[in-house]
Amino acid sequence: MLKCSLCVHDERTAKIEVIDGKPLCRECQVYLKHPVDREAVRRELEELMGKVEGAIVAYSGGKDSVVALYLSKEVYKVPELEAVMIDHGLMAKEAIENAGRIAKHLGVPFTLLRYDYSDIFRNALLKAQSPCRACSRRTMEKLRKYALKKGYRYIITGHELPFGHHPYRMMSGGVVQIRLLSMMGEEERFEILRKLPFEFPELPGYTTNCLVLGPALELYWDKHGHSFEHRRIAALVRYGLMSRERAEKELERPEVPKWQWKLVREKLGLDAP
Repeated sequence: MLKCSLCVHDERTAKIEVIDGKPLCRECQVYLKHPVDREAVRRELEELMGKVEGAIVAYSGGKDSVVALYLSKEVYKVPELEAVMIDHGLMAKEAIENAGRIAKHLGVPFTLLRYDYSDIFRNALLKAQSPCRACSRRTMEKLRKYALKKGYRYIITGHELPFGHHPYRMMSGGVVQIRLLSMMGEEERFEILRKLPFEFPELPGYTTNCLVLGPALELYWDKHGHSFEHRRIAALVRYGLMSRERAEKELERPEVPKWQWKLVREKLGLDAP
């Protein structure tokens, strides 16, 4: 099986072509023709953050949103900040505890909003699909409405991948989403986490906050033979933000403990197989 020489795609997940003696996926071919300028992205981010007077941080209690909150408060010193967490009904209690503890540690107001995303999660598990895109889309819309209600123009998120060549995007209503970790490597993020009272929950998959992700990944793996996170993680490797070794580990089939499967099934009203 051909494997891309630049990222972690293989013939299961992307079309691979041999170019100048090297196997490359289509995404890496585009990247090599139009590479993302890491320094330009970071410069644009620095300039933008210098203008932010007030913002909400999309705060999941996971490792990346915790880093985003730290940077917003301690590095960019945004004058008015609010950490807003949306509990979709299947957040790990450790993530909610992390969120509250670290917001208090940093002196940032913490708001917890609770919603029921059972429809998204039930549909994904029944079809062995990823729930992540639908979950993210709904969450960002709720945060956008909350920002408008509270008079904030900016929503800061903990994403590492930029929007194409830029670290921000315009949302409706004049709200701007800023991906604060754009082009920030994994080790940089872990250095920040080591400064904070962050406790890593033992959850399957790459997540540090969501209880449904592990089961969804397991079902998808059993149906398709690979992870639905392959494309995102391949991009991290391509951009030099994650090592190939770490990526391969992240893409392995997870083993979800019985207690987690039981909790998820009970929450979603699903019968055991």
